[in-house]
Amino acid sequence: MNKLWSDISRRDFMKYCAGAAAVLGLSELEFFEKVSEAMASAGSKPPVIWLEGQDCAGCTVSLAGALNPPAASIILDKLSIRYHETVMASSGYLAEATLEDTIKQGGYVLCVEGSIPMADDRFCMIGGRPFRQTVLEAAEKAGAIIAVGACAAYGGIPAAGPTGAVGVQKIVKDKPIINLPTCPVHTDHLVGSILYFLTTGGVPPLDDKGRPKMYFGELLHDNCRRRSYFDNEMFLTDWNDPEQKNWCLYKKGCKGPDTYADCAVRRWNDGQNFCIDCGAGCMGCAEPEFYGGMAPLYTAEGERSRNIMARKKAGLIPPLKSEA
Repeated sequence: MNKLWSDISRRDFMKYCAGAAAVLGLSELEFFEKVSEAMASAGSKPPVIWLEGQDCAGCTVSLAGALNPPAASIILDKLSIRYHETVMASSGYLAEATLEDTIKQGGYVLCVEGSIPMADDRFCMIGGRPFRQTVLEAAEKAGAIIAVGACAAYGGIPAAGPTGAVGVQKIVKDKPIINLPTCPVHTDHLVGSILYFLTTGGVPPLDDKGRPKMYFGELLHDNCRRRSYFDNEMFLTDWNDPEQKNWCLYKKGCKGPDTYADCAVRRWNDGQNFCIDCGAGCMGCAEPEFYGGMAPLYTAEGERSRNIMARKKAGLIPPLKSEA
């Protein structure tokens, strides 16, 4: 596994750097200089604490399963993941002692996956302690805090249940939180945000929901290849009708017109696909209202879907202008 993550050619490295420089708003020369400084300084790897609360470990799986772009190799080869319940070899008292020692040292990147229960601490206990308490202690000395995935950002699926689940920003008030929603997190979003912190020492520009603007600055709807069918009210109703194959999925519950995310452009699985292109409507998992506020997910019977159509009828979602 170590060989797999570190197996990166010079060509791949240069290709990644050119793309990352553009995303970060730097010239390639500036980017190379900043990366060299960040990754060579003191010869030590920046420590990472990765906490998991009410989650399915899907964000961990998303990161671990991504082999391209080589950004994952760069970051994982240069970071010291001190504590991560799913992937670390140690357990029990040894693991908890490592967590405590790293928190005492401070300056680490804190990644939180999963939501925090507020109804009762007993809904999520880690190492015999409330998860909420561990998050607060770890956040105090963190150099950067990243809420990984929809659950950690805004509560996600657990927020629709009885635990009173919330995202990190609801309990950590005195530090900026980088929210990286979507369910699960997109590897590019996570790696890019960590790299931004390493190269600049700060957080990327965030929108009013705490999301990096470079990833969540545009409506998914505006880049969807089914957009023209939405504009012409050609909505898929019958999966078995070949004529409707590429029609808009609004009546199948798609929340794309309400979702700010770059899924339609960045895509998933090494740029191969994303929800709408494989026949499933957007669930709106990049928005704070996911899951409860976006339900039902697969029909247009909910309030969110009715509001989308009402705005369309009122001209508030105008058709895309023809480039011709």
